[in-house]
Amino acid sequence: MQTSPAHAVHHGDREIETLEEFDAIVSSRGTLSGFRVQSVDLTDRTRELLTNDTTGAVFLGCPMRPDAAEKLRADGALVLPPVPGLPFDPYRGHLYTPGDLFASLDKGYEATPDALAYAWFQRTKADGDIFASMLRAVHDDSMSDALDELLRGARVVGVMGGHAMARGTEEFRGAARLGRALTHAGFTVATGGGPGAMEAANLGAYAAPYDDAMLDEACELLASAPSFAPSITDWARAAFEVRTRWPKGNHSIGIPTWFYGHEPPNAFASHIAKYFANATREDGLLARCDAGVVFLPGAAGTVQEIFDNATPNYYGSRGEPTPMVLVNRAHWTERLPAWPLLRSLARERSMEARIALVDRIEEAPEALKRLGG
Repeated sequence: MQTSPAHAVHHGDREIETLEEFDAIVSSRGTLSGFRVQSVDLTDRTRELLTNDTTGAVFLGCPMRPDAAEKLRADGALVLPPVPGLPFDPYRGHLYTPGDLFASLDKGYEATPDALAYAWFQRTKADGDIFASMLRAVHDDSMSDALDELLRGARVVGVMGGHAMARGTEEFRGAARLGRALTHAGFTVATGGGPGAMEAANLGAYAAPYDDAMLDEACELLASAPSFAPSITDWARAAFEVRTRWPKGNHSIGIPTWFYGHEPPNAFASHIAKYFANATREDGLLARCDAGVVFLPGAAGTVQEIFDNATPNYYGSRGEPTPMVLVNRAHWTERLPAWPLLRSLARERSMEARIALVDRIEEAPEALKRLGG
């Protein structure tokens, strides 16, 4: 997983996303021509902007002094200024962290950037304002760009499952053990970024550097607030207590959405790509799980994800089919019989050798390995 702050420049894509990158480019190249500068505060870089060539450059949401902006436009650069009054940055160059989304949690969840962004979304999606819809689309595209940069070279396994799985249950502990086992196997764990099974898998990845006793104790601490209802604040505070007690957790990915605004993001994914458009989020999450997907018991959302993943595997539209492992035979053959349909779809196609149904969570990593994940 790429974590260097200068990853964009290292890969030659001409994006500048931090002040350190900006200074390095100015120092080494002496020109900003053709570069894309994304959400970098350039208020204290007026001299550099006035004295360097900026022909064909694009500045997205970069605060700067008026004389610098005037000079850039005269050079033929495109300058899109920051949008005032928004609870989010549509031009954001990096994914969110839990600290970003839950800032001001001490004042209650309603005061956090995550809650404020959802409230803005609720207000603006109802009035059909094209400017608001454009801002949402720009933000989501920025998320996808940052996600691609971060995951370059990573082997990503998705863990899908419902939000209803409560903390303190054996199912939650099992999903956490799965996330840890996948991380130990060298995979980057990616989830839908929400509560329940998603939080458990991200917790397991976070706990990978620690022993069994830590994971057991963390699960006990979280059980004091079993669900995000009735209080998201209490639910989130329990997670941050775990993070404070064991601060050196491993990385993983959460990809949630404000479309399901009643579901908060979990605090154990180190990198969070949060989207306004759920369709973009769903497809993007599954498309990036290049090493396979494990489907834990869930309801309508998880069923949708199974077949969203099965469709490109069926048609080969993303290349070779990726492994799909469904966990809990009774759930997927009796309660929600997705497995018989998936098996029928796969019959005599290349994806047939890439699907498996297992009874227990502990069997999932070995099944992934067997399927080629």
